Amino acid sequence: MRLLLLWALAACLWSGTAQAEWHRASSKHFVIYADDKPDDVEKFAEILERYHLAMEALTGRKIAAPSPSNRVTIYTVGSQRDMRRLTGNKRIGGFYAPRAGGSSAFVQDVRFGGRETDFSLIVLLHEYAHHFLMSSSRFATPRWMNEGSAEFFASARFKRSGELEIGRPAVHRAGDLFYAKTIKLRDLLRYERPEGSSDEEYNFYGRSWLLYHYLTFNNERQGQVAAYWQAMHGGLDPVEAGEKIFGDLDQLDKELDNYLGDRMSMLVFEADRLVPGPVEVHALSKGMNAALPLIIQTKRGVDPDMAAKLLPEIRKVARQYPADADVLAALAEAEYDAGNDAEAIAAADAAIARDPSIANAYIQKGYALFRMADDATDQATAYKKAMAPFSALNAREKDHPLPLIYYYRSYLDQDLEPSETAKNALFQASQLAPFDDEVTFQTAIMYAQEGNLVMARDYLKPLANTPHGGPISRMSHAIIDAMAEAPEGVSFRIDYANLLETLPAPSTDSTEGED
Repeated sequence: MRLLLLWALAACLWSGTAQAEWHRASSKHFVIYADDKPDDVEKFAEILERYHLAMEALTGRKIAAPSPSNRVTIYTVGSQRDMRRLTGNKRIGGFYAPRAGGSSAFVQDVRFGGRETDFSLIVLLHEYAHHFLMSSSRFATPRWMNEGSAEFFASARFKRSGELEIGRPAVHRAGDLFYAKTIKLRDLLRYERPEGSSDEEYNFYGRSWLLYHYLTFNNERQGQVAAYWQAMHGGLDPVEAGEKIFGDLDQLDKELDNYLGDRMSMLVFEADRLVPGPVEVHALSKGMNAALPLIIQTKRGVDPDMAAKLLPEIRKVARQYPADADVLAALAEAEYDAGNDAEAIAAADAAIARDPSIANAYIQKGYALFRMADDATDQATAYKKAMAPFSALNAREKDHPLPLIYYYRSYLDQDLEPSETAKNALFQASQLAPFDDEVTFQTAIMYAQEGNLVMARDYLKPLANTPHGGPISRMSHAIIDAMAEAPEGVSFRIDYANLLETLPAPSTDSTEGED
């Protein structure tokens, strides 16, 4: 299978001298945009849905079907060179951006049916495993379990016969497993490595996969993964829990070394055991064929300079296809990114007038109105107006998290105490989008300020242990430490200025998509 976008031809796409043949596949959990044959795009969606079903079967966890806008949207961007152009990083083979109401994954060409799974697909499967596990449980998980389980699932192979193999050897980690420095189990559990070294140098991902795989398939250690997790939730730290559940950690280290050379087991799902739901595929309009390469760059995230460079190109496409509502919604997003609020609102209104079902048009209009409301003289009126497009979106898609988030934010932005309804809205958004760290963090702060420190800690712990670290992770660690002596039931107000000064320096943890 070939999913390919030739970025070298991108300049021709907007001039009309070349035309891509983009298709959109829509399934229960995924939306896929691919420049490929309809049958191949449909097969891609079916494969991912079967992967989701396999994870449900193996973990015993089920998550409610997401609302249409809360599905993961996957964009195929071409070769490794194309991914490098998109990200500016030659080490990234694909990446996932978890956002409430707009989670996106970006992958290279994807091919199926070979002896080993295509690496770009491995990256996608790894990141979706994180998405699934975060969506199905809010409990904090140590980093080795986060990454070990994601690697365990990501080594899946989809056979032409329809069989799905889970738990295969992580061949893509073979170099690290056999040639990198071996991190000792005690250090793996707490995850400590010399400052300035990389995960790969100390074989963190490979060793995490090996431990998870061994505990899954070793008959004498059946149930230890779940027992270890429960011991941690009972209050033990990762090493204490390991000593209680796994026993002699040095002995387990030796067992892992021996296991690396053994013949390994895997799980095989027959084709008829994992039956995905329907997949709808349709060709994109001419306008969207021209706009999609630009939309991909926008969805990846832009800074002001990038937004300014993209805007003339998207405006050009919009002039060529003035009646295409999807293009107009993309124009609204580009105008907003470039700081042009009035223009963003005008484009969004034009999109809604032509097709009131396009969620992104309401979102971009709401974003622009919120930004304008911040400087308004009559803020009460301005924020009421700013909520209107989000309310309209909520009426069309009641489980879309952004209207809930912005309803709560409308209070904060006016320095008002949120109502109980607003607090419940934020809580509901955190349930709909547990993979969005910013929403989880905001919910934790809400509970801390209420004096509900138990709930605040429950929300902060997964952030503190998030696989990729980052500022929110470090902030969460610091807040948990600061709350240690705080009395329950008393509002805990966070002094961000002082807290930022005490934060540890950023680690060298892997950035998005390098898994």
